[in-house]
Amino acid sequence: MRRLDLRKAQAARLNTIRDINRQIVLNYVREREPISRAEISRETALQRSTISAIVEDLKTEGLVEEVGEGESTGGRRPTLLKLRAAGPIALGVSITPTCTTIATSDLAGRVIDQEEFLTDADKTLNQVINVLRDFTTRYKGSIEGVGVSLPGLVDPSTGTALYIPYFLWRDLPISEMISNAVGLPVVIDNDANAVALAELWFGRPEVNDARDFILVLVAEGVGTGIIFDGQVYRGQRGAAGEFGHMVIGSGAPVPCSCGSDDCWEAFSSERAAIARYVKLSGASNKVTFIEVVDRALGGEADAKAALVETARQLGVGISNLIIGFSPEAVVVGGEIARAWDLIESALTETIANSVRRGLPSARILPSTLGEKPTLRGALSLVLASKFAAAFAA
Repeated sequence: MRRLDLRKAQAARLNTIRDINRQIVLNYVREREPISRAEISRETALQRSTISAIVEDLKTEGLVEEVGEGESTGGRRPTLLKLRAAGPIALGVSITPTCTTIATSDLAGRVIDQEEFLTDADKTLNQVINVLRDFTTRYKGSIEGVGVSLPGLVDPSTGTALYIPYFLWRDLPISEMISNAVGLPVVIDNDANAVALAELWFGRPEVNDARDFILVLVAEGVGTGIIFDGQVYRGQRGAAGEFGHMVIGSGAPVPCSCGSDDCWEAFSSERAAIARYVKLSGASNKVTFIEVVDRALGGEADAKAALVETARQLGVGISNLIIGFSPEAVVVGGEIARAWDLIESALTETIANSVRRGLPSARILPSTLGEKPTLRGALSLVLASKFAAAFAA
């Protein structure tokens, strides 16, 4: 039972009830499309007149459209509804240590237009602003907001990048800088939080049906996004989830972004897997993690061994998260999810051996968001606000 926070509490008014019903109807359309007004009424026990009024409002706002008729159950054939996803509504910016991707998407999260370039700590923000200006000019009037995912400590409430270690950015007012330049509202978040949000709204049913799960993002570093009761848990100033700096050993194959050799990130990141592969195979240290995964999937023993050991170390940290939080599921995201068939046994065996008998474990699942999860996360920062009830903040 959640305690009422009197600092944020507001009496329920007619508009509040109407907003709740509106979000219920919109989400039924999103998850069950194509669906009829009558079916929504049966599922929700809302009156048909209420459903019809809400649907008309959603059609006027350009969120829902009619797409033909369904099968008759004895009377008139019902008119079916679906999300109106004809054009771009959101802009997403994914900034990673190696590359930056900017894309537009429709209401359903489908990418319409995309541009990518190498990340440069000194030039990237100006490049981002220039590309966003091009997109907003191209799709004038249709874009409603910009979402930005960043690999570091972020305060979404102020739109400030507190510390991005890869670029040595400190206390940068990212939201304000971009918003002033392009004239749109801007939401920023840590990359793992953004991907967790994307899993909540656009992931597989086993994940988005869970009220509590943890997203572990394996990239140049390791980050976690925590979903409690169907929403992202951020903690004070957005600092929750920095488990990449959890100490799990010593003498890691690479230093953590903080400089230590005992952090989970130093044992379990893409950089750690590359270092293991280089040591085993004698390959050039310029090899990329994508290449390591490709070689492992192609049957190369050294690449497979590097990924399996990385998965074992990943499992050590995930075990600690399960013991501490007891989530319904843990989702592993990033390029490593592409090698799931190769690493699943090592990962789950490590977790099974570490979570003590009698304690509940969790389902361990690979992300299904595709090859650019942080981009999906950035877009979700805008799209989720269309589907999430305002009262659930």
